[in-house]
Amino acid sequence: MSEPAWVEHVIWWHVYPLGFVGAFPAATAPGPQEHRLRRIVEWFDHAIELGASGIALGPIFASRTHGYDTTDHYRIDPRLGDDDDFDHLIAEARQRGLRVLLDGVFNHVGADFPRYRQASTDDTAARWFRGTPGRFHTFERHEGLLTLNHDNPEVVDYTTDAMAHWLARGADGWRLDAAYAVPHSFWRAVLPKVRQLHPKAWFVGELIHGDYAAVVRDAGFDSATQYELWKAIWSGLNDGNFFELSHAMQRHNDFRQTFAPLTFIGNHDVTRIASQLERPEHLAHALVVLMTVGGVPSIYAGDELGYRGVKEERFGGDDAVRPEFGPPPIPLDERGVATWALHQYLVGLRRRHPWLHSASTSALQLDNRQFVYRASNGDRALIVALNIDDKPLQVRLDSGSAEVVAGSGAPPQEVIRELTVEPHGWRILQPV
Repeated sequence: MSEPAWVEHVIWWHVYPLGFVGAFPAATAPGPQEHRLRRIVEWFDHAIELGASGIALGPIFASRTHGYDTTDHYRIDPRLGDDDDFDHLIAEARQRGLRVLLDGVFNHVGADFPRYRQASTDDTAARWFRGTPGRFHTFERHEGLLTLNHDNPEVVDYTTDAMAHWLARGADGWRLDAAYAVPHSFWRAVLPKVRQLHPKAWFVGELIHGDYAAVVRDAGFDSATQYELWKAIWSGLNDGNFFELSHAMQRHNDFRQTFAPLTFIGNHDVTRIASQLERPEHLAHALVVLMTVGGVPSIYAGDELGYRGVKEERFGGDDAVRPEFGPPPIPLDERGVATWALHQYLVGLRRRHPWLHSASTSALQLDNRQFVYRASNGDRALIVALNIDDKPLQVRLDSGSAEVVAGSGAPPQEVIRELTVEPHGWRILQPV
């Protein structure tokens, strides 16, 4: 594995900036004089109270609409502000010990990208894109997203320089959007050059499906988005099928031999976990899994407050999961207070057990609706008991005893050799 040492301890708080600050969608687009990027800085102390140690930003570079139609990789989106606002964000993050991850779109560009505007009359510009003028390839048939020609050395140099530029300005790494659509040879050409300049930077590729480990090795990423585990968490809970979750966790173990996946139960592209789950009490189970498996956890802003939102496959279908945030603190109802406390505790547990970054899991008891597994790294371990059944779960420890460190209705500091987990409850135990 090639990841920098700091990644072992990072927990990301993930923000979609354009939505977060109310810049998109908006009836009237704000201008740089509003310095809206600084509104995210107002939430940094909240991220620290959550227990996060890094801010994972969505796209912040000049674009026409949602940020993934980049028009200038060297310019802060004027709806967010300018270079001074970026420098302010980095300085405030550094002051608090927060890492910053950027979101880079290098598979495609927007229709306002200068070379695309020149392509109809300039052969050199046309060679930046796949296809020919009037018949350029578009990304997943999205009009206005023009696929770059990754075989063009100029595109390689442009991407390398843009990534290095913002790392030199203080960023710690990149999420590489739509990395699954880009030839591995392109990343092999780009990433070593960037790493030579910034050896402590971290690069995570957006992968949806397939052999993650093989792609990570071949492309040269440090990590990849773990969509398999995300899907198995919520569907395993909804369907009463812990066999699906156990299978995904075994796959996760295999991936972990090669890299530390970026794990999540929510992000800017999917229905919020509070809306995805059919039973509200199972939110705790989903978060417990996220915080006790190996990898690099990420919390999508608002999930820790119980926000709801459903992604729809239509124009504007992402808007509900990318809402505007006002200044902190946001008043919470009883459910929001409980969700916030749950996140604080479980993120704190993860911070207290940094060895979980490299942990593997093994099933101890497994049924459709009851699951006990061991998360371990060397001689360090936690035992997790999840019950989504209407009947109690009986857990018996075959070797030694354990201390109850967390759970629904769990007495603190209790040392046990067996226990009963109530219907739809959970426990985390530490062997003693």
